[in-house]
Amino acid sequence: MTIAIYGAKSIALGVCRAVQALYPEVEIRGFLVSSHKGNPRTLAGLPVRELGEFSRTASRDERQDTHILIATPEDLHAEIARTLEEHGYGKYTRVDSQAETRLMERYFARQGKFKPLRDLPAGDCPAPLQVYVAKFHKDKPLLRPHRVPDWVTSLQVGRALTGVQVAELADNSGSNISSKNGNYCELTALYWIWKNVLKEASESDCGYCGLYHYRRFLDVTEEDLYRLEANHVDAVLPFPTLHEPDISEHHARYLAESDWEAMKQALSELHPEYAEAFPVIFAQDYLYNYNIILAKRQVLADYCAWLFPILERTEELSSPKGWERSDRYMGYLGENLLTLYFLFHRNDLNIYHSGRLMLT
Repeated sequence: MTIAIYGAKSIALGVCRAVQALYPEVEIRGFLVSSHKGNPRTLAGLPVRELGEFSRTASRDERQDTHILIATPEDLHAEIARTLEEHGYGKYTRVDSQAETRLMERYFARQGKFKPLRDLPAGDCPAPLQVYVAKFHKDKPLLRPHRVPDWVTSLQVGRALTGVQVAELADNSGSNISSKNGNYCELTALYWIWKNVLKEASESDCGYCGLYHYRRFLDVTEEDLYRLEANHVDAVLPFPTLHEPDISEHHARYLAESDWEAMKQALSELHPEYAEAFPVIFAQDYLYNYNIILAKRQVLADYCAWLFPILERTEELSSPKGWERSDRYMGYLGENLLTLYFLFHRNDLNIYHSGRLMLT
């Protein structure tokens, strides 16, 4: 079987590596993109080609015989499928977030990394759990209905910046940084959780707390709740995304280098032990993306107490200052710091993983 992969970012790279490891008999011709702009020329040692160029050089039989895996964010799938059909490609598969989860779960199991939650045996009782899902007043309606579990509560973010109410619970109540949502994104919800839900968390606390946001949910089921306390799970994170040559590919796309250096300086000032581990951890290619997490209440409180002072100091060191701008850079830094924190603690915290659902 011969395939090509549409996309040239982290989802496409993960799909490629998984297919190579799990299905060695499959020939991957390379990656397809609409334009080379913003994309690499090679990925995983394979060429990245513009669809138009690939179509001009491929025969009709090659176009009909090549099966294309669409490995991009799901909101782009329909448009890509139409484009492929216009170019004469009738064989394609949309790799949605559920298919991606199944594929990456098998891939990481083969690698012996990033243990999946659903491999654990179920206990007798479900763990107490409260997860908040960040909602924004400009969110587009879902095209397909999604059942939200009883333990998931909507929390409107950036409520201080709008007169539009989309959820009963909002991040501008209690102790909050709601007005910073333009920079902190979903992290204004995490701050609210820390200050108003976890403020009295202690080692003896039972139960779990977490954050989803907008359209991204952890693929955690009712059955999985019986696995948490029974197996002393400290945190559940999404399977990491893959980046080439290393994590720097992610921050180079989304962050100014001056902001990256400001964050590194803040880390050195506040937590030199993490700063020392930083080069080693960020030389690998796994990133805990999306700022979504489910964890024991104390574990989440400890993480927040570590994270937010670093971000606040980064704001002070940034130029312009963090409070003088609204370009989401704190949210992107948060993804990198989430990766640093939990990979730093991978040997002293019991961390498991789940897929990431992208609702459409």
